[in-house]
Amino acid sequence: MGMTNLDRKLQAGALLARRVEGDGLMLADAVLLQALDGSRPLTHGERAAMQASPLTLRRMRHLADVRRTQHMTWTGSAGLLRAADSGAPLDVLRTDDRMWRLHFVDQGGVAGVVVQLDLDAPGAAQLLAARAAIAVRDGAGSVIVQGTLDADGECEGPWPFAASPSSHFQRHGARFDVMPVPPST
Repeated sequence: MGMTNLDRKLQAGALLARRVEGDGLMLADAVLLQALDGSRPLTHGERAAMQASPLTLRRMRHLADVRRTQHMTWTGSAGLLRAADSGAPLDVLRTDDRMWRLHFVDQGGVAGVVVQLDLDAPGAAQLLAARAAIAVRDGAGSVIVQGTLDADGECEGPWPFAASPSSHFQRHGARFDVMPVPPST
């Protein structure tokens, strides 16, 4: 009987967690990257050295994670108004993937909204570096705020509707989307 996904995950976790006295990186990053992209398979000796070195295995996993994140394309995030209206002002909403937060603020007597990128989210570094243009839309498709991320991963603007955020979201599907805005042509 073959190994299940769970068996493979448990085995990988056990290999990565072990500690070996005097362990060091046994293979250069260039060799590990070539193995990851398939341009050069590891030799038998290199595979044995990597399996004997938890540090080298952890380095390969790190390089694979970085590579996967670099090729990741964010296509949007969705969120829901989850709480029933208690009459209290709405402070924060989060997307289901936890990538974005909408903060509802009072800016000198004027209601405002701040969209904030979670800087630890997968792909966040690329969005921040690109100063991505985003739009937040309610459940009816109306734009709540649109703009380019600043150096802190935020975009802000005035609250564009007469109703409070809580009332507005309840009337418009109790949901919102944060979407990339394609560059203008």
